[in-house]
Amino acid sequence: MTISIRSSRPSDFPRTLDIWRSAVMATHDFLTVEDFAAIEEMVATQYLPQAELWIAADVGGIALGLMGMTGAQIDALFVHADARGGGVGRALVEHAAALHPVLTVDVNEQNASGAGFYARLGFETTGRSPVDDDGRPYPLLHLRRS
Repeated sequence: MTISIRSSRPSDFPRTLDIWRSAVMATHDFLTVEDFAAIEEMVATQYLPQAELWIAADVGGIALGLMGMTGAQIDALFVHADARGGGVGRALVEHAAALHPVLTVDVNEQNASGAGFYARLGFETTGRSPVDDDGRPYPLLHLRRS
C-alpha cells in the first residue's frame, strides 16, 4: 500500500474522529463504557478540532491514520481498524523519526497490540505510571526509541 504523510486540515476533523473511534474500539477493550464516552467527548471537542496532526493517507487521499506530536513526543497515534497491519502506523513513526531521531511515546499497558507495535519498531520501556494522564486506572508504559 502506498501511504503519503501530510499535515492535517480543518476538513479532516470528521475523518480523524472516525479514525480515533475505530482504533480505540479495536485496541482499548479495557476501557469502561463511561470512560470511553468521557474520553471521546474530550477528543471530539478539545483535542482533534485544534490539534496539529500528521495524516497518513492512501493514494486516493483517504486518511487512514493520524499522529499528534509535541516535539519528539508522540502524543497520539491511531490507525483506522480497517487499515491496521497495512504499514500506516509504521509510516507515521518513520515520519516522526525523520523529524526527531530520538522519539518517546506513552502507551496503555493494557493495549497489548499497541505495546507490541512499538516494541517491533525498536521502542524500549523506560518507565511506568500506574494511572493515565487523567488519573484513570489505566497504567501507562513510557517508551523511548533512539
